[in-house]
Amino acid sequence: MSQTPSADTEDRRYRSKVAAVEPYGVDHIPDVERHGTARSQFSIWFAAGMNFPIMVLGFSAVSFGLSLTSAVTAIVLGSLVGAAVMGILSQMGARLGVPQQIQSRGPLGFFGNFVPVAYINVFAGIGWAAVTIILGAQALHELAPGIPFWLSALVLVSIQLVVAVFGYNMIHFLQKILSFVLFFGFVLITVVSVTNSDAVGFDANPDAPYYIGGTGGWITFAGFFMSFLIAWWPFASDYSRYLPDDDGTAKRAGTYTLAGNFITLTWLGIAGALLGGSAVSGEEPIEALARLTGSWAPVALIVVLLSSFSQNFLNVYGGAISVQTLRIPVSRRTAVIVICVLAYVISLWAGAGFEAKFKNFLFLGAYLIAPFGAALLLDYFVGGRKDKSRVDELYDETRVLNWGFFAWVAGVVASVPFWNLSFYQGWVPVHHPEWGDLTYVVGFVVAAGVYMLTYHLPGVRRQPKFAAEVGTEGSAIADPTPATTGGER
Repeated sequence: MSQTPSADTEDRRYRSKVAAVEPYGVDHIPDVERHGTARSQFSIWFAAGMNFPIMVLGFSAVSFGLSLTSAVTAIVLGSLVGAAVMGILSQMGARLGVPQQIQSRGPLGFFGNFVPVAYINVFAGIGWAAVTIILGAQALHELAPGIPFWLSALVLVSIQLVVAVFGYNMIHFLQKILSFVLFFGFVLITVVSVTNSDAVGFDANPDAPYYIGGTGGWITFAGFFMSFLIAWWPFASDYSRYLPDDDGTAKRAGTYTLAGNFITLTWLGIAGALLGGSAVSGEEPIEALARLTGSWAPVALIVVLLSSFSQNFLNVYGGAISVQTLRIPVSRRTAVIVICVLAYVISLWAGAGFEAKFKNFLFLGAYLIAPFGAALLLDYFVGGRKDKSRVDELYDETRVLNWGFFAWVAGVVASVPFWNLSFYQGWVPVHHPEWGDLTYVVGFVVAAGVYMLTYHLPGVRRQPKFAAEVGTEGSAIADPTPATTGGER
């Protein structure tokens, strides 16, 4: 089947069938296939946010010497900013009917989009899938010590692979169920953990091991929670692009997306902060969970095991769409298999020292995604991308490079002196740690500034090799990806 970038995409009769393999890849979703309700965005993101590592991030408040009040305000603001952008991006998906990675061809150009998609989206999809496999496999191994880690991970990744192959409708169906199950599960974990802890609440502590001042610590800690949602920015539209194409649905989808993400992060983050005083240095997340939940540990471990599915359905699916965006001639099904195999291999290597590797991966990804998000948002609101008649441009390979690519590069380069990772510290955190981690802000603002200065300029274009590549009015009539890539399942 060939791909078409506009409302002329052929009707493949997918509709709301849950047990059918999704027939679309990076295609524009035609009006006849638009279905679902805006409420679905709440369940899909609420379920994805029910994740124990968020509580582990909350533990860090004590290490930064923050008071409980400061920690709570940092969690709320960091989560709100990240969730608000998620809501906007979700709204864009319902409006345009294409994946987020295809949308980024607008500001960056068809081929300029390759670099950030290759690193940010494909790398993020594989990396986050590996992170979640590790946590789920550790939980399964803790429940059944006789099952080795490698086998636990293999079982989990196999189930996730099958669901991701079925695609959009199956993922939405299971996320709705998991949102209810995980809600009650994490209520239990929260109540039992806080009840069992003997160190709930804390005051500011200048003697804390990572104390960098009240302001710097607050900024850095808020960035922890914002970065968790920044990591989802390149994938937000992927799960709203089938929604009915009307302004009301799009706006409600954005609101539900914001709510689902904000509630989970603030809830679990604050719960983690409350438990920070009882955190043990160097303790693995699953060990911390078992200790905090006591006799309820088996139930808590099952909850964490289930939460690995709610995250990885999205990680694997989004990563596969990213592979297709790069014009790699594989079907979505094959891309899913590749993502799962690579994530499984990485999980076997990265299982030890999970928390440190998790934070490095989280922050590095967010550093690179923040300027990417700036170009994407401004292209939509300022560059006129919300005009649905311009969807064809996203599939026009003669648009080689646009100035949004240079905005992204400028944002990344400008932010490097602010990077604060365990393996690399820029000039700012070394000489002015009291400023906190401003990387996200610097990258976003610089990219936004460069975009605003250049978006009117013409991008780099090339003449089409064949007349068939461009329609009579200059719009693309087909994505050049081979027919076996996007249109085929």
